[in-house]
Amino acid sequence: MIYLDAGTTYSKLISDERIQKLDRHIIGLKSPYYNHKYFEKKYYYIAPSSFVKDLNLDIYASCGHMINDSTHENEIVALAKGCSNIEGDDITILDLGSRDAKWINLKNRKFHDMDWNTSCASSTGATVEMLLKFYDLKPSDLAYNKEKYTVTCGIFGLEKIMDDISSGIPAKVAVSKFVHGIAYNAWNFAKKPDTLYLSGGFCENKCFTDSLSKYCDLHILGRFKLCEGLINEQ
Repeated sequence: MIYLDAGTTYSKLISDERIQKLDRHIIGLKSPYYNHKYFEKKYYYIAPSSFVKDLNLDIYASCGHMINDSTHENEIVALAKGCSNIEGDDITILDLGSRDAKWINLKNRKFHDMDWNTSCASSTGATVEMLLKFYDLKPSDLAYNKEKYTVTCGIFGLEKIMDDISSGIPAKVAVSKFVHGIAYNAWNFAKKPDTLYLSGGFCENKCFTDSLSKYCDLHILGRFKLCEGLINEQ
């Protein structure tokens, strides 16, 4: 069985068996993976969504922007079920990816509250990906900066970056300040929790996680919680 979280840029897949079609185009693979709570041996894949879409894989359950068929499940439901094993009476989980930001709050392991932002680029990874390409930077070039831009709009954020760079500030410093602004926005968006669990692609952006850690006790969940939620749904 193949479980698919089809994001705008990258897709995350969990499979009972090796997916031979993906092996030559894989970005990340952990296999075999053993999780005592949910399942035995599983293969974890990350690959470009454009590539995965053309493979015509036999998908058992899915979520994400790139899929809209009978296998599709709601992302909020998948996220909640993927995080249902987190212990605590009051848990907030933020999933932040390339296209959108969403958070859920669980009380006594039951759904309590949520919000989902799909319309503002200042809260998503697509803007950061674009900036890295434009300024020829790697995520590892970015580092926590105590200064931040007040990023209420992605367009205004870009204007501040260009103004700083034109005044002589290195691009990596300006983009790092922008990422700090996104982290602060994300914390505010999730209603300023004292403890926050982070899911999604930003888990691998150290500048972002270091910035977010200044505002809350941060726990990094990785990029596969929605896929694990699809398994839990069955």
